[in-house]
Amino acid sequence: MSTRHFLTLLDFSPAELRGLIDRAIALKALHHRGERHTPLSGRTLAMVFEKASTRTRVSFEAGMAQLGGHALFLSPQDTQLGRGESIEDTARVLSRMADAVMIRNHSQTLLERFAAFSGAPVINGLTDRFHPCQLLADIQTFVEMRGDIKNRRVAWIGDGNNVCQSFIHASLQFDFDLAICTPPGYEPDTAVLSAAPRAQLADTPAGAAENADLVVTDVWASMGDEDQSQRMQDFQSFQVNQALMKLARPDALFMHCLPAHRGEEVSAEVMDGPQSVVWDEAENRMHAQKALLEFLLT
Repeated sequence: MSTRHFLTLLDFSPAELRGLIDRAIALKALHHRGERHTPLSGRTLAMVFEKASTRTRVSFEAGMAQLGGHALFLSPQDTQLGRGESIEDTARVLSRMADAVMIRNHSQTLLERFAAFSGAPVINGLTDRFHPCQLLADIQTFVEMRGDIKNRRVAWIGDGNNVCQSFIHASLQFDFDLAICTPPGYEPDTAVLSAAPRAQLADTPAGAAENADLVVTDVWASMGDEDQSQRMQDFQSFQVNQALMKLARPDALFMHCLPAHRGEEVSAEVMDGPQSVVWDEAENRMHAQKALLEFLLT
């Protein structure tokens, strides 16, 4: 049997993804009851970080510990990658020593090269194009709060970035409508969008948010985006605020993958308001990834 990787949501079937969500909810309940569940005893996850992160590191490290395993943090300074060793050689070596590898880096292409030569499962912890682990947490959070997301309406307001593109994949895999509104020039990749018939571009933030069950945004300038002053200008009318949330359904939820900048992409009253589920969403990164690790390694 060939090694399974999780590089995008499309690597798993819709049934497998729904199974992961159900399992994540069950693992969360186990954890909250204080029950030990250690199927990954003696297993090791190598975590390769080119881009820093609070939630990705802590969620994977804590998750592996809760499952009885161990996680190794590897920055560019901690590996030969930082001294010019090829991706292929590093993949061959790491996958013989670790049971799984999580990579958070600037390049989806590099991630795919690594996975092609890895004998152990490779997990996308974020690249320039996709952030599938975030979507597992987001879908888990919606299911916990509102039930099945199938045939619901989700509004994405802001940059057509890696999280947005994983939402497009999610609309295909979980079967919901996705309305995306970005400033001109910040749209998601055309090929990604065209492959998901239920994901559509909206002309205005108001048009995207109308009757939405879920409203989602992200920072206007992601790590590595250099021209932040221009971005601040381009995104001024794309803030998720109370006026925008009033256009959504009365029980609509608000999500943000964090870190958030109150007063920029989201107002403080929405971020800290009753419709916001960002703290549950952040915690669920850990539980969703535990379900993923259990699936890949057992």
